Amino acid sequence: MAEMSIEEKIGQLNLPVGGDVVSGTAQAAVLDSLIMQGKIGGFFNVKGVDAVARFQRLAVEKGPHSIPLLVGADVVHGYETVFPIPLALSCSWDSTAIAEMARISAIEATADGVNWNYSPMVDICRDPRWGRIAEGSGEDPYLGSVLAQAYVHGYQGDGMRSDSSLMACVKHYALYGAAEGGRDYNGVDMSRECMFNYYMPPYKAAADAGVGSVMTSFNLINGQHATASEWLINGVLRNDWDFDGFVVTDYGSIDELPIMGVADKEDAAAVTLRAGTDMDMVTGRYLNDLKCALERGQVTEKMIDDACRRILTAKQQLGLFDDPYKYCKPERLAKDMYTPRHRKIARDIAAETFVLLKNDKHLLPLQKKGRIALIGPLANAANNMSGTWSGYCKHENQKSLLEAFRDALGTDAELLYTQGSNIYYDETTQQNCDWGRSIARGNDDEMHRQAIEIANKADIIICALGESAEMSGESSSRAEITIPDTQRDLLKQLYATGKPVILLLFTGRPLVLDWEDNHIPAILNVWFGGSEAADAIADVVFGEKVPSGKLTTTWPRSIGQIPLYYNHLPSSHPDFDSTQ
Repeated sequence: MAEMSIEEKIGQLNLPVGGDVVSGTAQAAVLDSLIMQGKIGGFFNVKGVDAVARFQRLAVEKGPHSIPLLVGADVVHGYETVFPIPLALSCSWDSTAIAEMARISAIEATADGVNWNYSPMVDICRDPRWGRIAEGSGEDPYLGSVLAQAYVHGYQGDGMRSDSSLMACVKHYALYGAAEGGRDYNGVDMSRECMFNYYMPPYKAAADAGVGSVMTSFNLINGQHATASEWLINGVLRNDWDFDGFVVTDYGSIDELPIMGVADKEDAAAVTLRAGTDMDMVTGRYLNDLKCALERGQVTEKMIDDACRRILTAKQQLGLFDDPYKYCKPERLAKDMYTPRHRKIARDIAAETFVLLKNDKHLLPLQKKGRIALIGPLANAANNMSGTWSGYCKHENQKSLLEAFRDALGTDAELLYTQGSNIYYDETTQQNCDWGRSIARGNDDEMHRQAIEIANKADIIICALGESAEMSGESSSRAEITIPDTQRDLLKQLYATGKPVILLLFTGRPLVLDWEDNHIPAILNVWFGGSEAADAIADVVFGEKVPSGKLTTTWPRSIGQIPLYYNHLPSSHPDFDSTQ
């Protein structure tokens, strides 16, 4: 610190995108130059240990003071071995399994050069219209707190000293899951009583578990932006909870302060630093504006020093000053990535997350005999099995449900298949949900007709329906949380055949299933089960494993009931309570 210039200290607070895995690009020459000038503290979204090693060499061998880089990634529920989405994992109620999931995620991510993970997301959510409910642990603050600590311990290991230790970043601080109306990025207006009793405990639990970093949220909280709230960051997080790690913004959030009327554009960096946010993700505001803010007296050099010191301390805790290349060992890839052991654990955990919502007359499990019809747009969609936030896996290595059922049945039963429908009738609506994971489209009337033809030949019908993978997650709020139109029409037509119908429900959120509950005899909610989802579903459907998941979010009978949650306070007229 004593040897660093003010420009170099500010450089440690700058976090640009380093690649194009998920959400951005950066020209290599520009990034290289910034690294060698000491104007970057870390980067994210770079895939591959060789690429990471090249950047690290530039920082250590050509940059001032040989300061290594943080390398971030969104390893939300697995790296190449993908586990069920976090909402599904919470339904296992198995903190040991979730810690094991996090440990395997850390092993694989660090083998590919990553040392910092933007997970766990611990936001409590009571509104299933919000797409990012898929990334959290449901509506209960106690369970959310227990699982937050399991994630942190799994990622960081014992003291973050091994070469498979991955620094965790708890997000989104704070109250992001309470966005008004379930609309992503929306504001929050909340009493302190509600805030600290129901929403804040998981963040505190993560801090108590020693999480290395915290990410601020995009939203306004009672009129203050979370990224620039001194009460929230320096007050609650640091002073009240004794958090001693560093705080990073979410993607580009400093640039949102002027849009939301919190600060002028030229003041946004100063306001954010004063609040206690140490690192700027993407905007470059700290890099470009903080020195001028210092000269104007808007910030002090001590504020810059404190932020820089916290980031350098994190690098020291990861052991990067002792060995800048501890996460750049290509030989680990063959040993640690997508191993048979990791895949088996992912397959076993998936069965713990599946929730048997209904099973009249013990229709499940099925015997391997007769003619079984497998119908639905999710039945032959291997690229959708892993769910949202699985950008580091290789979808081509994953099975579709159709392939898994064929493998499970062998010659014991005849499997009939047809797609049956699109995701939506409207092509544009379906394309907007794809995010690169398209499902083939056809004529709905013709596909419905073919489905009825196949169903009439079968002894039992299995429908693979629901949301596609990216219909939940970031920027994926839904006003109507039912099974999409053409799929629901298909289900009604298949029910009308009089054959027994099993619904395998793919979803990243609770859905309104009024008609389905009244008519379909067996409903197995399989969420999005990860890279081994297809085999795991086959294990459960054919009785090799028991679906042991229990819901962690309330499923409404009507959209008009939302927000709906189990731990609500009693009303003065219980006969007219919203749960009736």
